[in-house]
Amino acid sequence: MLDPTAEQIHILSLSRTTDTSLMLNAYAGCGKTSTLELIERAVPTKPILYLCFNKKIADEASKRMQSTTTVRTFNSLGHRIWAASLGSKRLTLDPRKSQNLLKGIIDGIPRKDQGPLWDCYWEVIHGVALAKALGYIPDGKYPSVKRLISGTAFHAALDEAPDDLTADLIDAVLHRSIQAAYNGNIDYNDQVYMPGLFGGTFPRYPLVLVDEAQDLNPVNHALLEKLIKHRAIFVGDPWQSIYGFRGAVQSGMAKLAERFSTQAADLSVSFRCPQAIVEAARWRVPNFKWIKEGGHVEVLKQLVPNDMHSSSAVICRNNAPLFKYGLSLIASGHSISIAGSEIGPRLIGIMKKLGPSEMSSASFISAVNDWLAEKQDKGSLTAPDLADCMKVFASFGSTLGSAIAHAEHLFAQKSTIRLMTIHKAKGLEFPTVYFLDPWLCRDTEQDLNCRYVTQTRSMDTLFEINSRDIRW
Repeated sequence: MLDPTAEQIHILSLSRTTDTSLMLNAYAGCGKTSTLELIERAVPTKPILYLCFNKKIADEASKRMQSTTTVRTFNSLGHRIWAASLGSKRLTLDPRKSQNLLKGIIDGIPRKDQGPLWDCYWEVIHGVALAKALGYIPDGKYPSVKRLISGTAFHAALDEAPDDLTADLIDAVLHRSIQAAYNGNIDYNDQVYMPGLFGGTFPRYPLVLVDEAQDLNPVNHALLEKLIKHRAIFVGDPWQSIYGFRGAVQSGMAKLAERFSTQAADLSVSFRCPQAIVEAARWRVPNFKWIKEGGHVEVLKQLVPNDMHSSSAVICRNNAPLFKYGLSLIASGHSISIAGSEIGPRLIGIMKKLGPSEMSSASFISAVNDWLAEKQDKGSLTAPDLADCMKVFASFGSTLGSAIAHAEHLFAQKSTIRLMTIHKAKGLEFPTVYFLDPWLCRDTEQDLNCRYVTQTRSMDTLFEINSRDIRW
């Protein structure tokens, strides 16, 4: 480990000499994990709970932290709390729980009436997941439990305004899901949703360390309310807050700071990003600093794919440009990998519903436009990108069937050139980053943060390139 910076020394002093809760503003690559490691060795208070945002961070932290520190993700902690609350009942984790519950509802009605329910399948599945992130409980159900959001506010938070059928199905699946959780059947979302809202016996730690504070959703906050009874040290980057679409609390770090009366301290010196990258990102974080000299930032006037750096990452705000670029790379003999390709089943499912496999590409594109118009009438924000993705696949085949085949082939790829959206790239780092179509990032707070996140994934070289300037 490198010698502590002046900022880290200040934080260690606050950790040792006060019992105040702290909020550490840790910018991209600024050694937040190393700082937490220093804190847990410096403070006399033991034992410590270190709460991580995902399993990858937790696995790495477990290897570095002392035996007096318990490392958990929110999910693993919640799982243990809920399991203890059920006593002798066996807890079973079923990642497809919502899908199975919805299928059970659909299978329970005559086949001739099932069509409309299948048509809103993905809207219901995503709605249930968001309900569990935001702390929604259906009206009139479990009145003794405090829900965190009303039905009206929850419906407004969905990607598109739900019709009565979709809203009723979300409520029905969610109600059955809660009942199943009491019987020991849970999914990943339940691991936090059930103890966060419905309770349990929470462990007591004199000090709780909380990572990625900017990404926590209302149910994460509710769980922390029950858990933290003494001191907490939060760490996060307010400029990396990009998960509002999946329920992250807006200005979440500020709200945690107010609730737990924290004192602020900064980690502004990046160990990941060299000087050129840091200077390029100062438009968003003016007090950003660097340790490493060098680096390279360039807006490319053109890009020949054969000149791409190996083991690089191509990052874009939207999926459609990535998919077009990926299919073109495959056609020219390159090997790629699409990160986080769970969008694939949803896209392919939509495409299969738009017509028979022999439908011509022109007719398929017309059907996509009709689908898009219907979704936009409901206020969907994600439908335009999904429609653009389907049109990309249509451009690589003469029929709907061949478009689906191209989609399935793309999502099956696994290789060294990695293509990913900004939301999938967060938390990762690469020697070389190609920022594809940066103009897609608008002037909203979330999109400005997205641009900063993309720039700071680079450990050395950052290229910006527009799709139109790629030479095949």
